[in-house]
Amino acid sequence: MPLSRTCCRLVALMLLSGCLALTAHAETLRRVEHALGEARIKGEPRRIVTLYQGATDSALALGLGPVGVVESWLERPIYRYLRDELPAEVRYLGLETQPDLEAVARLAPDLIVGARYRHADVYPLLSRIAPTVIAGTAYDFEAMLMLLGEATGREAEARELLADWHERVADFRCRAAARLGDAWPQRVSVVSFRGDHVRLYYDGFARHILDQLGFQRPEGQEGAGWGVKLVSRESLPALDADAIFVFMRDDPAVVELHRDWTTHPLWQRLEAVEQGQVHRVDPILWSMGSGILAANRLLDELYVHYGLHDGASAAEDAAC
Repeated sequence: MPLSRTCCRLVALMLLSGCLALTAHAETLRRVEHALGEARIKGEPRRIVTLYQGATDSALALGLGPVGVVESWLERPIYRYLRDELPAEVRYLGLETQPDLEAVARLAPDLIVGARYRHADVYPLLSRIAPTVIAGTAYDFEAMLMLLGEATGREAEARELLADWHERVADFRCRAAARLGDAWPQRVSVVSFRGDHVRLYYDGFARHILDQLGFQRPEGQEGAGWGVKLVSRESLPALDADAIFVFMRDDPAVVELHRDWTTHPLWQRLEAVEQGQVHRVDPILWSMGSGILAANRLLDELYVHYGLHDGASAAEDAAC
């Protein structure tokens, strides 16, 4: 379709969306600050469109059923851990890198939620369709939860979810220290095997959570940015740590690279490998979910990896 026709259709749909929004609420106007400005929101939005995975996760955690969501990267059209909570009539709007703006406008939302690294360029269009709030990062799930709570009038629910989370964090730190003793806190690496390289993460969703839980970063992993791509097996010593958390997609090229690297002598000499502390984890929970629900499931995995679920000793129970 020619660009001019697309723009005209968008403008018409925006006008329709605006008219519907004006008649939907007569409540007091609220101003919500976000990464790209300020949104003016009337009442408590219920027709919500979420344009990245962490926003979908956060909305469902708050008991909100979005009318439109973007598709997931794996397990399409949406991650399995979210499926039971999504409304059956939810509309899928393409990938978060290129959402279908005409479809967004047709839904006549009263709130749109995005992320700066994905939607900064289309924010002016989104904010003309409906009030739009933009998260500063994709992995700060606590900030996202509070932003969405403020935007929808569910601040109390958001604070309660975060209070529960912080209680779990404190419990894990206590039990890990009691179980591991002098070996706590552990230095841990977060590693993703890809088809043609390996990623070592200095930042991101999982790293953000591990920092909260008291894990430490190995020397040399304090660099700026998300991390580093490793393309040669000679760089394997950069992964060395007390424990390594590995996630990867179920793809033949990824499996082959993983086999090639993990059979190399340099891998076998890594401390985490020698101590049996390499943990295969869920790529969706550790990298892609980016919300409070994914965070709690990631923490569930850590309880299991460290034997802190039902196997906690009486001494640990007394201490924690």
